[in-house]
Amino acid sequence: MLSERQEMVLRRVVEDYLADGQPVGSKALAADFEWGPSTIRHELAQLEAEGLLQHPHTSAGRVPTESGYRYFVDRLLPAGAPQPPLELSLVRRELDEAMRVTTETLSQVTSLLAIVTAPAIETATIRHIEVLTLQPQVLMVVVITSAGGVTKRLFSFDQPVDTGLADWASAYLNERLVGTGLGARRLMQRLLDPTLARAERDFLTALAPAFTDLSDASQDCVYIDGTAHLLELDRGGDITELNALMDMLERRVAMLGLLREALGGRSVSVRIGAENRQPALQSLALVAAGYGLPQRNLGTVSVIGPLRMDYPRVIGVVRDAANQLSRFVSEVYDER
Repeated sequence: MLSERQEMVLRRVVEDYLADGQPVGSKALAADFEWGPSTIRHELAQLEAEGLLQHPHTSAGRVPTESGYRYFVDRLLPAGAPQPPLELSLVRRELDEAMRVTTETLSQVTSLLAIVTAPAIETATIRHIEVLTLQPQVLMVVVITSAGGVTKRLFSFDQPVDTGLADWASAYLNERLVGTGLGARRLMQRLLDPTLARAERDFLTALAPAFTDLSDASQDCVYIDGTAHLLELDRGGDITELNALMDMLERRVAMLGLLREALGGRSVSVRIGAENRQPALQSLALVAAGYGLPQRNLGTVSVIGPLRMDYPRVIGVVRDAANQLSRFVSEVYDER
């Protein structure tokens, strides 16, 4: 634990360095405090001994270390004036478009790399089914999920299909499957009733892939915006790390795992430098928050940027985006 005076000095060093990127010296700090330069130099030396500050090359000033940023984020974040709310404009949008808007807005507002993971399709349930006759021997099955997703699948038959059978199937499927999750085994259990006539069972078996393949064919979706900002980051010219990060973004499964690992709940998580186990992120900072329904997370909102990041603003923006997405998906999933 630091003394009150040391915390005041550390906070000012971090804030000044975040503002202009220049090492902060005792003379600059003397104008802000009533203590003399010698006292401030002593406190700076103590903070350096604690590993919270360091001397850059050829400079008398100090800059924060990763531990210094960590202490600042955990204990010294200024309350400040309320920030203007983030305008996401999610009303009346489809789920995938809402994810895209959130990602683009986050990147624009922060000038950093923004990543939003969409809810996995397995978290949704079936909301409505249509069995449509397109031609005498061609049917289309339309499945609408609670997440707003719409899938369409064509089925061809050797003989013309009785329109009465197609209408019956539409009513039966809605009665049996609406509200059911998209796991293949659960759907098959609900789909087939042994008391049905053989012709009806055979017809439903032919249509079954429209439902059982939904989760098998799905992939977790990741929305990314602001990759150009990576080239603008002050990373000490480390092209190897930059290439590794770009590779991670292309291999989205690795990025999904990283974001899930960073979150333990709905609150904002901040990982700084070496706290990120992925080598590609060990010179960067990750700010992430979960969003979803009251009882479960469905995805993450995150921003990746340099260690010299405007933490108060970025944390506030990520938290705001996650809260707005939570309200949006609660309405989409009909769980207010």
